[in-house]
Amino acid sequence: MFALEKIIELLVKNGINYIRYDHKPVITSEEADKIRPEYSLAQGSKALILKIRYKKDKKYYIMVVIPGDKRLDNKKLRKALKCKSFSFADEGEVKEITKGVLPGGIPPFGNIFGLKVYVDPSLSENEDIIFNAGDRSVSIAMNYKDWKNIVKPIIINVISD
Repeated sequence: MFALEKIIELLVKNGINYIRYDHKPVITSEEADKIRPEYSLAQGSKALILKIRYKKDKKYYIMVVIPGDKRLDNKKLRKALKCKSFSFADEGEVKEITKGVLPGGIPPFGNIFGLKVYVDPSLSENEDIIFNAGDRSVSIAMNYKDWKNIVKPIIINVISD
């Protein structure tokens, strides 16, 4: 529960309003959308942990956040990051980086895991966003601008048209 506790601590410390939802475990954005009818799939924030390679022997982990109704465009990501290649972190890497969070529960707070965070600008079209908060059965809804102020993501265009 490290991630959930850390997120709530950050929100409370910064005086940010949020709503916590406890629900049955979900893994995909589509599953989450079905149990969160007050929010659209576009408001769901999909946090992806990626392994980026700039040189053959160097790898870096980053987080990319996109709306739940969008798909990552591999070509746009490679171009935006000027990287040689990338891959999705596997379950073991995700658990190690996030201190136990399973894929599907990754919150868009890469900063609490020491990750640089990138976000597609289309997520800002939502006044509020919602995301799994380090646990597949807990979601947090909050204002997008508040999230952006806490996380300080780098904005890059990475979704498919």
